Formats: sequence, structure tokens, C-alpha cells
Amino acid sequence: MSNENLFITFEPRSISACASLPTELSFMGDALQHQVDVFEKSRNADIILDLAPTGTGKTKAGLTVLKHQPHKSAVYIAPTNALVEQQREAAEKFIKDAGLPHVVKSASASEVKEWSNDKVGKRSGEKLYNVLRNPATIFPEVGANRPILLITNPDIFYYATFFAYNKLDRANIATNFYTKFSTVIFDEFHLYDAKQLVSLLFYLAFSHIFGFFQNGRRVVLLTATPEKACELALETLQHKGVRIIKIDGESDNTNLLPSQTSVNLELRPKPDKKDDFISNLSIEVVKYFQEYPDKNGAVILDSKDNINRLADILYNKGLGGEFGRITGSTPQAERQIAAQRQIILATSTVDVGFNFERNPQPTRQNLDWLIFSARDRAAFWQRIGRVGRVLGKSQTNVPSEAIAYLPDDAWKEGLSSLNVNGGREALKQVIDNIPCLDKPFLHAYWRSEAFLEIARPLLELEDRFKELPEEVLILQLFQTLQDIFGGNRTWEDCRKRIKVLQGAENIAAASIEDIQKKWKYISGGQAFVANFIKTNFPEDWEDIKAKRSSLDDYEEQFQKDREAATELKEFAEIFKASYAPIFQFRDGLFANIKILDPQGFMLDESEETFLDPIHLLRYYEFAENGEYIELKNRALKTYDLNFRLSYHDNLQDFVNTQLNKLTAFKNCRIQRSKGGAISPTPLLKVLEKNLLPGVIICPITNVAALYQLRKQGIFSYPITVVCNDAQKNYELLPGLAGILTMAMKFQQLRLPDDEAFIV
Repeated sequence: MSNENLFITFEPRSISACASLPTELSFMGDALQHQVDVFEKSRNADIILDLAPTGTGKTKAGLTVLKHQPHKSAVYIAPTNALVEQQREAAEKFIKDAGLPHVVKSASASEVKEWSNDKVGKRSGEKLYNVLRNPATIFPEVGANRPILLITNPDIFYYATFFAYNKLDRANIATNFYTKFSTVIFDEFHLYDAKQLVSLLFYLAFSHIFGFFQNGRRVVLLTATPEKACELALETLQHKGVRIIKIDGESDNTNLLPSQTSVNLELRPKPDKKDDFISNLSIEVVKYFQEYPDKNGAVILDSKDNINRLADILYNKGLGGEFGRITGSTPQAERQIAAQRQIILATSTVDVGFNFERNPQPTRQNLDWLIFSARDRAAFWQRIGRVGRVLGKSQTNVPSEAIAYLPDDAWKEGLSSLNVNGGREALKQVIDNIPCLDKPFLHAYWRSEAFLEIARPLLELEDRFKELPEEVLILQLFQTLQDIFGGNRTWEDCRKRIKVLQGAENIAAASIEDIQKKWKYISGGQAFVANFIKTNFPEDWEDIKAKRSSLDDYEEQFQKDREAATELKEFAEIFKASYAPIFQFRDGLFANIKILDPQGFMLDESEETFLDPIHLLRYYEFAENGEYIELKNRALKTYDLNFRLSYHDNLQDFVNTQLNKLTAFKNCRIQRSKGGAISPTPLLKVLEKNLLPGVIICPITNVAALYQLRKQGIFSYPITVVCNDAQKNYELLPGLAGILTMAMKFQQLRLPDDEAFIV
């Protein structure tokens, strides 16, 4: 069957109100049954999943758990900084209404920097540690020794629990995050990527193995659409004795309140051609605007450029002033203005923490119609849940309209067989079994070399528990994580690898003089020097293995030979840079830059924002303007981006030593072109990187892998390798994309020291 459009109607949804509140929750006045169930069931559970639909008060449900241990601290992890601020306000109200003693503090990176330096100094880590230890240290007005409810984001949580703060603070902060909180709430965790899920699941496994669940810790997971891989991970923990309760907010059929209108949904395959897609979108937006002049709608897409190009077309069609844009680049104040427009054009920025609230509030749903794209099922259910929400509204029977664009492979993988008369449940059963809607690379990431990510906090914990009874728990924790994530590495493999990596990091940071004098005493130094000799001087390594020589013999050589010490440092820098994407929370190639947009190519009200340089290079003409980059025009045709690498040896040497290998490349520059012709471009300073990590592969022999990556939103770049005897075109997968490629094609790929890739 062809990929024809499908039409299906979702029946109205309702959710149960609680008829009789328990005494402890009487302050809530009115509550939904799932909120009360979370409170009651958490008495005898370690992990509580609240699966109630989007927009039905899961935040308040999670906060009820604090009532069980009212004098102990808690942490609430919200997926975005905008939601951190929103949930701080909600938590403050809840704490006040509940009569709890907690100090509520939100902690994004920018907020922590703004905390007072008077008491503890300027380091963010030192401030965070002291606020956790005693909030009154920095905020004396709150009074001494009160429990804290910390509202933070996955970045802070990751850096804290994975010992990623600076050396002076990392142990203190990690200790507090692992031991202080009796209640831990993860909000909207279905939106977490593979890396964020690693830190979440690590924390759950730690809480189990080290007895924190037995001592009363409760973890609340809030999600309307749990990812299948996460459900399997939780089942693994459940089989190991963790008490897990799931609460479905729609299973109770008493005291029902309307929560979502009926939705007339059209499913369309997303066009391959960008221009066709944007043209289709503009036609539908104009149609909705003309046919429903007093109704509100939105378009939610994954591409910022698609949103901006759609805005251009709508301006030309006379709808300027009728719509507002909300993307990651839209300043916070401008988002509030955009939210009042009849049509909202948005990216995934609005997927969480944005309720499409209007002033004055309509008596019906805030969003009457919605057009959106979705790469995976979590995004699909999250976005379709935004339209037609009527909980607490007086008018609940006005149907809503929606158009969803899905990957065209979905039709080949089962969507074409959908029973269009079966409603929401029929679609759910089909979508749950469509492989192209799986969240990309969860298993690939977990099983890949990125498994080392969990080895770093494990090694830190092992060092802290050395010769203590808890030392034996490290291996148990590793084995539990291996059961969750998969992979064939042993703890000994991971420990050795991390020590080599630590040695690389420390030697890379040391001066040549210190390397010559102290390499044996640098943490991890001996492990890394052994790796250096094994990789670059295999005959010498054979002598060491046969005990004809030892590492000690190299002490004098490094002391006398500055060139040898320099070579060691350079190898360490490449090794460190190659693995850096595993331990960095953000996977962008380059840091965002300040831009000016006086002509409104991206912004509707303000002129200043931050932008990813890759987006800038692809889609705009620009010029430097002081400390800013000023947008001059939108590129008439999207620029192609490619890299150029100058290699110091011949092409065959490059093929033998650098191809199909995770490494970091020197003398690599980005450039842009149209139709194969290089376009002169001002070189932004942020693009000047000493070492660019990634994998260079042959685009012909790896065409299937590259196609799969592109379908899942991960892009490679053409790269021209210029050697001293020839040049040749390859494909570069930078940063984390390179590591994911290794996970998919590990039989053909090597690591920086030519070790075999193990999963």
C-alpha cells in the first residue's frame, strides 16, 4: 500500500478526581486520583512511575511524596531551564500550602553563578555544595539547618553524580547528591536522551546496591510516554528486588473530569524535499487561519530553519502579526509575547514546560489545532497531548484538529495497516511496534565505548571505599549496570581503560618540564605511558612484556629527551580529545555565539540572541559587528558544510593509521560551499579548534550506515584529506556521532590507541 494519508479520531479523554482526600493531603482541597495514588503507593515502593497524561498535575503528584519524610531534603530534576523556573514556583506554593519546612532553591548553571560570593567564594561547585549542606550559608534569611528542595536540570545532576565538577568540589557535591536526598523526582524523563538516561539509571542502580532504597529513599518518575528501553531497564531493577509501582491516571472510571477533547487527527508521511514540506505547512496554516478565524493553533517542528522559512512564507501571505515564533533562540520575554498570538510557530522548545496559556484564558482549550512533525513515538505522544487540553475548563466539547508528519518508513513498518476506526488505542498498538519510531541509539550508545562513561564515577567510588566494607559493592553495581545497559566489558577492562584516560588527561594538562620530571607520579601516568609505548613502539612493548625492560627504563629517556616528552604530550592531547564527547553533556561541535538579528530573520520582537555556529553557516549570510555576528540575509539556498584536513604524510599512511578510527584531528577547518564551489566565509573564532574529535570513514563502503544516521537526525560532513602526495574525499562523523558510528560498525573501527572496539 502507498504511503497514503490516514484519518483517525481520538475519543475524548477523562481523568478521575479523588472523592476523599487522606488527612495528610487535605491542604490540596481538590486533587486528582493519580496524585493521591502516588502519595499512597509510595509508602511501600522504591520507584513510583506516574503515567498520567500530559497536563494533569504530575508535578504536584511527585511533590506529595515529600510528606512521608517532611524533614529530609529532596531534589527535583526538570528537563529544561525554563521548566526549572516554572517548577520552582510550583514547588514554593506546594511547600507553603503543605506546611513543609523546606527551602526551595532552583539551580541552573547561570543561577548558581549569580549566588552571593560573600560567604564561600566564586566557584559554582563550592556554592552548590554549601547550599546543599546548609542553605543558610549563602541565604542567611532562610534560617539555619532547614531541609532543601533543590530544583535543577539534568546537566547539573549529571555533573554532580558523575564527579564532573572541578577537583576541589567534585567529591563533596557527589557525596551530597548520592546521600542527602530522601526524595528524588525526575520530570518528563521520556524526553531524556541516551546520555541523560545513563545518569538517571546509574543513580537508581546505586540507590539499590548501596541500600538507600532500604533506608527510605523514594524516586518518582513522571512521564506520560515511557520509552520501551527504559521500561526494560526498570524491569531489570525490579527483578533484582527494587519495588516499582506504576500509576495510570486513566484506569479509574469514577468521578471523571474531562482532560482532552476529541481530536481529529491526520497522519501524513513527511516529504523528503524541504521546500515541499514547508509549502504544505504554509497551505495548511493559512487554511486553518481562514476557516477558524477565532481559534488558536500551533506548528511544532524539529528544525529551527523550517520554522523560520515557514515564517517567511506566512509574512508574504499577509499573516505577519498573526503569529509568533518560539525556538531555542527566542529570548524568554519574547516567548511570552509570542504565546499570545493566534498562531505559534515553535520547535521542541515548547515540548515541556509550555502550556500555551493565553490572557485572558479561553473557556475552551488553549490550543484548538496543531500541526507537528515527530521523529520518534515519545515526541509524537508528547505533541499530540498538547492540543485540546481542557482540564479545569468550562467548555470541554469543542473538537480539536491535528496533522502529524511522521517518517515515511512508518508506513512500510506497519502504519499502513492501522484500523482507522480503532481510536487512540489502535494507533498506540501500531506505533509501539514501528522500529523507525524508536528513540535513536539508546542501545547503541549504552553498548558502545560510551559504556566507559559509567566507569568514571565507579572508579571514583571505588577509590573512596577502598579497604572499607562497601568496596565489594562496586563490582555488584557494575554488574547491575551491565545487566541494564548490555555490553561485554568486564569491570577490569573498564577500570584499566579509565586509568589510561585519566593519565592522558593529566599528562595533556602538564607542562613538558613536569612530564620529563614527574610522569611516573602523575595520576594515571604510568598506565598511559605504557599505552603510549604499546601503540607507537610495539617492539619496545614486546621487550617490556618479556621483562627484558621495564617502564622505569623510560624515566631517564624522558628526562633527557624533550622531543620524546613532547611526543607523549601530543599523544595524550589526541587521546583526551578523542574521548571528550563521552564526558561532555552537550554534544554540539562548537559553542553558541552572540548574534544580532535587526531584520527579524529569527526573532519577532528583540534583536539579540545566541545561535549554534553550524546553523549560522548553513542558513545565513552574516558579518562581524563588534562582539556580535549580524545576520544580513537568509541564504537563498542552504549551504553545504565540509571540512578540510591537512595531513602530514602520504595518503596510504593516512588510510593505514587514521581511517575508520576514533581520534582527534589537527589542522582541520570547516568551510561552506554551494554547488561544489567554495564560498568565502569569515572564519569565526569559535570555529578554530586545535583538535576535532571524530571518525573519518569511506562514504562508499559505509553508505548504509550513513543513510541510517541521516534518517535518525545525525549528520556527517564531507571532508577532503590533503596529504603530501594526493588528496581524497571522505566522510567525517564528529564528536558523539563518531562514537555512535563505532557502535553500529564496530567490527571495522579502531580506538585512538588501535585497541579493538568492544561492545
